[in-house]
Amino acid sequence: MTKNEIASLYERDIDKLIEEINSFKNEENLWKTFGTIKNSSGNIALHLIGGLNYFIGVTLSHTEYVRNRDQEFTIKGVDRKIIVGQLQQLVDTVKKAISQLTQEQMETPFPIFFDKENATNSYVLTQLLLHLNYHLGQVNYLRRSLE
Repeated sequence: MTKNEIASLYERDIDKLIEEINSFKNEENLWKTFGTIKNSSGNIALHLIGGLNYFIGVTLSHTEYVRNRDQEFTIKGVDRKIIVGQLQQLVDTVKKAISQLTQEQMETPFPIFFDKENATNSYVLTQLLLHLNYHLGQVNYLRRSLE
């Protein structure tokens, strides 16, 4: 898969997450859980914002984002508009970071340990995309279950 295809998939899935967040009829339900999913949709969105800004923005593009992973799961009641705005900014951050990589750099080791030694940038970007998609499904499930 080319870097442009990967960037396009991130844009598609983050846009779909924005659509899901905006589809909650009752904004309070962003902060509720259901069934075996222990994190609310709001917290899942904050987790994705934090993780992708860190692993893609900071690690690959050297942005100044500061991640507070614990807070991604504990903070509640963030206004939907703020979450959506951060997700929209995330699309730009991800696209910029990926566009700066050459096709050769896609196959070089990711700058920090991810989940195995010498994981390539391409591998990590794919794993993060899969992680995004997994959580997107949780948000969809929660939205439909709570409304």
